[in-house]
Amino acid sequence: MTYYSRHIDTTLIEWKNSPRRKPLLIRGARQVGKSTAVRQLGKTFHYFVEINLEKQRDLSQFFTDNIDVKRTCEKLSGTLSIPIIPGETLLFIDEIQVCKPALMALRYFKEDYPELHVIAAGSLLEFTLQDLPSFAVGRIRSIYMYPFSFDEFLLAQGLDLMVDFKKRATSNEPLPAKAHADLVDQLRSFYLVGGMPSAVTEWVETHNYLDVAHIHHDIIDTYQDDFAKYKKRISPVLLRQILRSVALQAGEKFTFSAAAKDVRSYVIKETLELLVQAGLVIPVTHSDGTGVPLGAEQNNSFIKYLFFDLGVMQTMLNIPASDILLASEVDLVNKGAISEMFAGLEMVKYQDCYIKAEMYYWQNMTRNSSAEVDYLIVREGKVLPVEVKASTQGSMPSLWMFMRKRHLHKAIRTSLENFGQFDYCDHEEPTEIRHVDVVPLYALSNF
Repeated sequence: MTYYSRHIDTTLIEWKNSPRRKPLLIRGARQVGKSTAVRQLGKTFHYFVEINLEKQRDLSQFFTDNIDVKRTCEKLSGTLSIPIIPGETLLFIDEIQVCKPALMALRYFKEDYPELHVIAAGSLLEFTLQDLPSFAVGRIRSIYMYPFSFDEFLLAQGLDLMVDFKKRATSNEPLPAKAHADLVDQLRSFYLVGGMPSAVTEWVETHNYLDVAHIHHDIIDTYQDDFAKYKKRISPVLLRQILRSVALQAGEKFTFSAAAKDVRSYVIKETLELLVQAGLVIPVTHSDGTGVPLGAEQNNSFIKYLFFDLGVMQTMLNIPASDILLASEVDLVNKGAISEMFAGLEMVKYQDCYIKAEMYYWQNMTRNSSAEVDYLIVREGKVLPVEVKASTQGSMPSLWMFMRKRHLHKAIRTSLENFGQFDYCDHEEPTEIRHVDVVPLYALSNF
């Protein structure tokens, strides 16, 4: 099966070559490519040992509370008939969440067998980890993985030169009109295909949106089957209902009353927390944005949610492909807040993979005000507002209000425009010049 390169590949190679490496725990939603990426790394070792503790439950007996990890590796090697040799073997423990002693044992690989390369991964891992509050602090390194980014989607199609060309473009040197148009067309496809590896593979092989939608339905069925594992906490029916409501409320402050009638708010909140832990939704929390860190001024009463994958979301909502393929550029940005969703997911995917992504936005808390800035990020130690817009037409009063309140002079506008820039003279503060860089949606990896 063809392997499509991922950004995480570079991180995994760096981990492999680091003399100070720790056992690695790869975290992320089901089917985002965790196991496939590790298997690709395994090809760079002389030996690769993969165990799946969900499928090979008998191997769990080798992981005990009083574990000797060297002796455990001897038993695994003997059972699987594959040498486990430090420096030559990668040991991969998949679906590790089904065996808590195996999770706890990871710390001892760092303490007692640091020369061996060990990686673990699992589905619904966050549920198990929350029951282990003191889990191996300082002895294990986590990295977070997400579906394909837009750049990875292009690379999977062999469009390496297009990615390189795009990354060299700047506000001062925008792309030629033809290259810009080609990237917008690719973006339309990505809106429908999304970044789940199986969907991307189907698209590369068939270029058939209907076949891709069938893959999306398979993914949705798999996740909904997982919901049965939460039933001691929350009804699977309610989980499906709230997940769909996240898709329907994309780009808006999440409203509990619109999500489920006659269900208490604390139950909906708990449902959302479970979906966050499963990696199916990503919170975007209101921050006052007066400084760094943004999380120091967050208000958890005002949260928007990103659906984990744009393509799966489109299929779940039964949005016809023609709505994306035939939409004008302005309509494409505005339609169903999908471009705001895309922008947020892209920024998540390009954050430091060693840190769990956190996303923020701003809205004016003054009564009867609807002012809102789509995203707040940090660059060079300063708050940088990001607005998702349709075109060069129209004003951006919310952005100017926020920048005025926070005494900021730089912002990003992302849209289907080509690269560009402009300065804005605030009529309320004539001496203040505010600079805006225009970054195409397809080029959010550039900054």
